Amino acid sequence: MVMEPISVEKAMEIARKKGIKPGRVKGTNGIQFTKGRNPRLEVIDWDTFKATLSKRRLAVFESGGWMKIMKK
Repeated sequence: MVMEPISVEKAMEIARKKGIKPGRVKGTNGIQFTKGRNPRLEVIDWDTFKATLSKRRLAVFESGGWMKIMKK
């Protein structure tokens, strides 16, 4: 399957359906999706998530319902 870039709004919709949230690895600027149960990750709001994507020139890619954060 090919990973295609999607908007943050589409990522939010997929995340809501899957029960996941944007998160940051504590002590870093690394971001990923989380269910909020990993003690090494802190849940962040979507505005912070979007700002981090922009600042680090990252995008959300999706394929078959799987999402991954990668360089644009």
